[in-house]
Amino acid sequence: MEGGGRPSAAQAVLLAASTGITALLYSVYRQKARVARGLEGARKVRLDGDLRAVLLEAPGRCVPYAVIEGVVRSVKETLSSQFVENCKGVVQRLTLQEHKMVWNRTTHLWNDYEKIIHQRTNTTPFDLVPAEDSAGVTIRVMKPLDAAELSLETVYEKFHPSVQSFTDVIGHYISGERPKGIQETEEMLKVGTALTGVGELVLDNATIKLQPPKQGMPYYLSSLDFESLLQKQESSVRFWKILTVVFGFATCAILLLLLRKQYRHHRERQHLRQMQEEFRQARERLSSAEGGETLKNACVVCLSSTKSCVFLECGHVCSCHECYQALPSPKKCPICRQGITRVVPLYNS
Repeated sequence: MEGGGRPSAAQAVLLAASTGITALLYSVYRQKARVARGLEGARKVRLDGDLRAVLLEAPGRCVPYAVIEGVVRSVKETLSSQFVENCKGVVQRLTLQEHKMVWNRTTHLWNDYEKIIHQRTNTTPFDLVPAEDSAGVTIRVMKPLDAAELSLETVYEKFHPSVQSFTDVIGHYISGERPKGIQETEEMLKVGTALTGVGELVLDNATIKLQPPKQGMPYYLSSLDFESLLQKQESSVRFWKILTVVFGFATCAILLLLLRKQYRHHRERQHLRQMQEEFRQARERLSSAEGGETLKNACVVCLSSTKSCVFLECGHVCSCHECYQALPSPKKCPICRQGITRVVPLYNS
């Protein structure tokens, strides 16, 4: 604590940072909890012949947040893998990622660094159909790339290491960057993949569509079943809740520590004022009874013995040797409360 009982700058920054982190974690936790509650309350709809009747009875022919499970089927043409034969899909993502080592001038270590240098995503319209009857009712999936969780399967992955000459190696050490190679990856949402879709289900003329919801809830196209997807979200909620509680307790502990120090400082000031008042009253009594000269040389603690000590570093002459020895540790000057580092005897001639 600084003078006057105020927290130091470091303590104030620590408390502010801890409070800010706690508030941020709590905000993330509330958002995750809202998503989990919305997912738990989503309406489960079966992909069968009754689906159209359900939507006709719903307000606006729409279920705002629905859960539907089905199998991926292409509407027209499918996308073919560039590297794997007979691999067909409806979403294809090609990625080129650079891997290199970068010299850190602070830690004096080589650190791994990854950077996507090119990425292209191709899509084609697709439906969700029942797993057991591909000729039944279908659901058109809209805007699949907007899904918060789009399950793509890695069908091809290859790392192309960099070929370097001796001159290149010397140049890389001088520049602080050592390329390792290029990683080529192809991911696809394959035809026949079982998907769990969570979003807005709407009947548009004769077409049933699954699209991103309008209430701000996340849109899912996941290969997990609904129970696994819900458990995943609940695990995320528990994780953020634990982080929030931990940082909340840390913030409370810091605040209580600062309040305790401020309370102790307040008590010390009260005690000092009380001692000063008692000293003033005793000085007045002695001044009226024995004269000012006796009071001038009296110990400020016992008011009976003669001052015989010089306190350093403050330089106050205010106590006898017996009262100095009786001061509690760490010893502080009774006048200014500064720490006593050395005592010099005072001899009156």
